[in-house]
Amino acid sequence: MTTFFDTRLQALVSLGQELRAQDYRFTTVTPATHARVNARPGNHVAGDLQGVFGWSRNFPDTVISERMLALLEAGGLLQRQDSQWRSAVRWSSLDGELFAHSAYPTVETDSVFFGPDTYRFAHALHQHFQIEESGPVRRAVDIGCGAGPGAILIAQAYPQAEVIAVDINPRALDFTRANARLAGVEDLQIRQSNLLDGVSGQFDLIVANPPYLLDPDERTYRHGGGEFGDGLSLRIVETALARLNVGGHLLLYTGAAVIDGEAPLRRRVAALLAGRAVSWRYEEMDPDVFGEELESSAYQQAERIAAVTLTVKRLG
Repeated sequence: MTTFFDTRLQALVSLGQELRAQDYRFTTVTPATHARVNARPGNHVAGDLQGVFGWSRNFPDTVISERMLALLEAGGLLQRQDSQWRSAVRWSSLDGELFAHSAYPTVETDSVFFGPDTYRFAHALHQHFQIEESGPVRRAVDIGCGAGPGAILIAQAYPQAEVIAVDINPRALDFTRANARLAGVEDLQIRQSNLLDGVSGQFDLIVANPPYLLDPDERTYRHGGGEFGDGLSLRIVETALARLNVGGHLLLYTGAAVIDGEAPLRRRVAALLAGRAVSWRYEEMDPDVFGEELESSAYQQAERIAAVTLTVKRLG
């Protein structure tokens, strides 16, 4: 029996296949850059596929094919904007694959974000895959998988491994299912979970790209909690320490506020790992991201927000 969810999933996958057949590509930028580009004269209405599915612009029904229009409607992803249409899904390119996620602007509390952080996270994963001492990966999990790029990249790098994608947001899991199917990753396990609640066993690799900002509306995809947005990142480190096999790794990509030259996140991670049988490395990948956040009251003490990677290996 075909369910409404199956119909929506298949519509999304078929739409991705149509876009791939037309060699669609789009690199998703920050929300601030997106707003600036869309505000330029002539950019309010889409004139091509990138305008419809990348820049999330309104479009007349002559811009895309009747089949694409029908697939958007079947997936519940077609919105009416006066005399024009708007797609409720955006498509981004990464490593030769297409990933569906929420359209711009991501204002809903259950929005599924994809952007520059995703590309940096993917880069960090590829670097980790190439490290010889990373060891064999038989079981891996992506905590807070979002649209699924991390879990899908792991499954492609370790085709014999059991790979699990978890997220607290059901909408994220829907996108992950569609994106995995479109990428040909059929055996990815996708589960709703708060961190690793309800997911049993140990892992050789745990990865995460969590939200790390302080969002006044506490939107799931954006709000990290804690003093400077590092609350969820620290909870992931604590969770991973109890669930890594000996020789297993945690790879955390996140953001860290820097105050008077020091990141409170790094200090708190050091205290958390002190006395444990682990080796770890903390690195800045980008020294200055989301600079507009420094104008908010939550970051009045911060001089910058850095994109960082934390790698932890369990030794015993």
